[in-house]
Amino acid sequence: MARRLRLDEASDLYLDHLKVERGLSRNTIDAYGRDLRVLVEFLSERGREDVDDITAADVTDFLIHLAERGLSPRSRARTLVAVRGMCKHLIAERWLEADPSALIDAPRTARRLPGVLGEEAVAALIAQPPDTHRGRRDAAMIELAYGAGLRVSELVTLPMAAVNYNAAFVRVTGKGNKTRVIPLNHNALNRIERYVKETRPGWVKDPRQLALFLTERGRPMTRQGFWKALRGYARKAGLRLPSGDVSPHKLRHSFATHLIEHDADLRAVQAMLGHADISTTQIYTHVGHARMIEQARKHPRAR
Repeated sequence: MARRLRLDEASDLYLDHLKVERGLSRNTIDAYGRDLRVLVEFLSERGREDVDDITAADVTDFLIHLAERGLSPRSRARTLVAVRGMCKHLIAERWLEADPSALIDAPRTARRLPGVLGEEAVAALIAQPPDTHRGRRDAAMIELAYGAGLRVSELVTLPMAAVNYNAAFVRVTGKGNKTRVIPLNHNALNRIERYVKETRPGWVKDPRQLALFLTERGRPMTRQGFWKALRGYARKAGLRLPSGDVSPHKLRHSFATHLIEHDADLRAVQAMLGHADISTTQIYTHVGHARMIEQARKHPRAR
């Protein structure tokens, strides 16, 4: 008789696959792990022990159970993605013959439009850092975060060698360990170059330190450190979005939206953002449309 695979073993097998073969980030793997642990606990209470025991009714009831616990449609849809991913992997590894989640529709989610700063607001934000060593670093980081649409994790882990000053681009390693090349505008290049020449050398404590952005103690800048600095400059400039404080991710949203508003090609924006799916990038076309309506309502004849 062929060996059967227990549910907890199946979850571990899939998470190892995501880590070793797919190269997903630690945060993504942890999120999938949490979702699958809840699934295993739910199925165990039903007396399901092996992957062969799972039925489509089990998966449907599991999603209903999550809804009754108050999980949003977006969270339930993400959990279903984790379940489907595990089932597909088990089929590929010949542990499972059919996917019990295949015919189940994902919960409908309303697409939330990301908070976006206007171009004048971005200019006001970038003007806030003072002409000091710390201010030069912060200005360079804000210019780069906005000018290249970087995730904050990508920004704080950039090595010195990532920026090519002659060809005007930055090489970024993002989600899934995928590398992309993003053109840089002259403002970002000038800010980075000034920080590298006038500030960074005085902060370096270890000559082997490769990180581009450092703290005054010579350590790599942290996500929390940049977020705190950015929030302070935004408040100083009097900037606040309806969705909350200005954050590094909202600079990324602003970068993409402003490109779309200036008729950039959607595929080019997708490549610069590092989106695997074009549908993720298309949300910014909706943002641009919403902002256009907002501006049109300010017309004197619209009042």
